[in-house]
Amino acid sequence: MIEFKSKTMRLRIYFAFLLTAIAFYLPAQVLKPVKWEIKTEKINDNTYNLVFKANISKGWTVYSQYTSDEGPVPTAITYEEKSGVKLLGKSTEKGYKKEGPDPLFDNVNVVKFLDKEAFIIKQKVEVVDASKPVSGYLTFMTCDNNRCLPPEDVDFSLTFDKATTGAAKADEKTAVVAAEENKPVIAASDTTKKDTAMATAASAAPVKARIENGIIDQLIPALYNTFKKPRASCDDGVVQNTGYLWTFIFGFLGGLFALLTPCVFPMIPITVSFFTKDTKRKGWVNGLIYGASIIVIYVLLGLLITAVFGPEALNRLSTNWIANTLFFIIFIVFALSFFGFYEITLPSSWSTKSDQMADKGGLLGIFFMAFTLALVSFSCTGPIIGSALVTAASKGEYMGPFLVMFGFSLALALPFGLFAAFPAWLNTLPKSGSWMNSVKVVLGFLELALALKFLSVADMTNHWGVLKYELFMALWILVFLGMAAYLFGFIKFPHDSPIKKLSLTRKAFGTLALVIVAYLGYGFTINPATANYNALSLMSGLAPPAHYNFFLTTQQVDPVIKAKYPSYQKCANNINCFKDYYEGLSYARETGKPMLIDFTGHGCVNCRKTEEHIWVDPSIRKNLNDDVVLVSLYVDDDKKLPSTLVSKSRGNKIRNVGNLWADFQIVNFEQNSQPLYVMVDPGSEQVLTQPRPFKEGIKGYQDFLDCGRNAHGSGKQ
Repeated sequence: MIEFKSKTMRLRIYFAFLLTAIAFYLPAQVLKPVKWEIKTEKINDNTYNLVFKANISKGWTVYSQYTSDEGPVPTAITYEEKSGVKLLGKSTEKGYKKEGPDPLFDNVNVVKFLDKEAFIIKQKVEVVDASKPVSGYLTFMTCDNNRCLPPEDVDFSLTFDKATTGAAKADEKTAVVAAEENKPVIAASDTTKKDTAMATAASAAPVKARIENGIIDQLIPALYNTFKKPRASCDDGVVQNTGYLWTFIFGFLGGLFALLTPCVFPMIPITVSFFTKDTKRKGWVNGLIYGASIIVIYVLLGLLITAVFGPEALNRLSTNWIANTLFFIIFIVFALSFFGFYEITLPSSWSTKSDQMADKGGLLGIFFMAFTLALVSFSCTGPIIGSALVTAASKGEYMGPFLVMFGFSLALALPFGLFAAFPAWLNTLPKSGSWMNSVKVVLGFLELALALKFLSVADMTNHWGVLKYELFMALWILVFLGMAAYLFGFIKFPHDSPIKKLSLTRKAFGTLALVIVAYLGYGFTINPATANYNALSLMSGLAPPAHYNFFLTTQQVDPVIKAKYPSYQKCANNINCFKDYYEGLSYARETGKPMLIDFTGHGCVNCRKTEEHIWVDPSIRKNLNDDVVLVSLYVDDDKKLPSTLVSKSRGNKIRNVGNLWADFQIVNFEQNSQPLYVMVDPGSEQVLTQPRPFKEGIKGYQDFLDCGRNAHGSGKQ
């Protein structure tokens, strides 16, 4: 892990861009962001501390022993041999601790330790027999802002030697090792001549693996030998990430809306006429400086807010139920202000002082002219900026706020620079008038809709069960019906002028509002295949997930197949899947269909994005149900195996189902990040096309499935 310690904001932004670019092209690998040091610390002759110290790489976190197990896997210490010591009290924790709802785990309240300092656990013990070591293993889970790695085990064996004042030794075999240290030696005789045995998970699902004397060999030579050079090559191998682009576009659209408000629009001709008093060249130069000043002011504002509260704090604000309830109230207040019931402004002394600085002229004067615009337009731009920053906070440490504010300020600044350079264009602008108040009222309706989004987050976080999918969608329909009624002149607000005749623009936007109502209504239709609502792609991230509803129930699987293969069940979006590789392999051989291995996890954010935005597509869903055998392997499933196994390839202990599938992924594909999708020929167990990590886009996923199916068909021929 590379760490950059910048001394200026400019360097931080530069490195953020650099690291983002590099991340797009780094090859997949086994990540190891946490390293443990385990030792003893002598207190007196018979009393020691067992010290477990985690050195955490930048951007990663480790979870407390005392966090809720409804979210991440808590750090836990299991003592397999402790007859020589007596544990004294509870273990203590030390480090840079944060507590609050975590969006990675459906906003469950978690306690975690960040990378700012080492995370240290101390367990005080009394040594009753120094000749007996204390041994066991530590289990932990680590996540960054976007993903979590499977739970890992760290084995330890500590001895107490009074002559050496508590010198200890620790056997640190972690569950994740670097890919370059993990090149399995493949020999056909080693994998084909061994007797097979059965290992049964706690769920009673049979797991067929090669086991001998407690050592499990999950290496499948056909998978390992073909995942880098699969049967077909149909993928560009480039991970696409459009999240940053959409963050910029979101900010830019917000800036365009702000331009049309009565706080900003009348300022365009006034400001530009001031610049055109001088020569043409000086006029457009000053206009460009004015526009650049607007960009600098808003970008610095966004980065300043992020720096003061911290990117993680902003991200927590976007998920904390108390903060979201407060945002709901604030947005209602802003909406009523946009409707004209009252006006919200900053103290007049601020704009007066800024205006006085603007009178000094020169570059400083132009800068403060732009600053004055930012202050006096706050009543119109404040709500837009606030929602943009909260939404963008989860897009990167500083990159999200930077891009959204850059987009917003660029849209706001462009007219001033362009009209200063081409003043004749001013004649093409519509005159100020009542239409600007209409824009403000429409923004008020949008504020009401966004307010419901914040209340929805609070509802899901605190498990109120009040604002579920159906009610949320119904309220949005009412909001846009109200917008349509306003635009067609059926309702009025305090600052509206009498409407003698509806303009073509009002009719067009009123019709658009009705189209949105019809679109939202489609979200209440039920897909008979999924037995769930047809979730709307444009409402993704705004509305609650369709499965969070009042009325619908989950489908049942075919009981005949279920009786034969216990792991067979309904997975995401009511899609049929197996949760055991070997059961899925057997069924795929029966049916002659290719396998799709889905390495996933309960705490995997990008796995949910794929399921909610790609697997819901009718064509994709049909392929997953009818044309392939889906096998979803959860690498963070903590169901215990009946006995602890040891991985032959990696030497680490396998205690639960999650360990089992994490080991399977690492041994055969040299990766430990999720999601990872692998198309496999069940007959030969060869990989059909390049394994696919998380990538956005339905078409790319469809191409991936088509390529694998075609390769499977050609292989059969």
